[in-house]
Amino acid sequence: MSAESVNGPPPLVVGVLPGQHPEVLQTAASLAKSLAVPLIFAYVDEASYLVEWDPARSAHRLSLHPDADNARIRETIQKLNSVLEERCAGLGVDWTLRTLAGDPARAIGRLAADANASMIVVGTPELGMGHRISAALNGSVAAWLSHHQERPILVVPAAGK
Repeated sequence: MSAESVNGPPPLVVGVLPGQHPEVLQTAASLAKSLAVPLIFAYVDEASYLVEWDPARSAHRLSLHPDADNARIRETIQKLNSVLEERCAGLGVDWTLRTLAGDPARAIGRLAADANASMIVVGTPELGMGHRISAALNGSVAAWLSHHQERPILVVPAAGK
């Protein structure tokens, strides 16, 4: 068990992406505040693969593209941290951001199990043909989690869908 599950109420695990529709963060933060639980935001780097799982830290990973990886990951994490700080500011919600590696659904599921999360929150695929093709080829994170996970899954649609 991780520190989150031992030291307080079970957290909500939230899958996040750069440029994700804001309804996911708004819904997760609002729910966490009303339930008085912490948030664990999880960004999964699909261009890396898991080499060791240590729930107390970011995943130990090796890159499929090692030349560009470290700078790209640092930039992505900095941007996500800025967005999360902005969205969670003033809500009184404790949160952390974890960087994971590999398949998004499996990585988020592992994190939720380790943290003994009360729920997983994810968004729907973004609009556009490219995202639809990707979901068709790679599968839906929400669909995989709903079939392979014991925890409730909250799927937040983008506004106007």
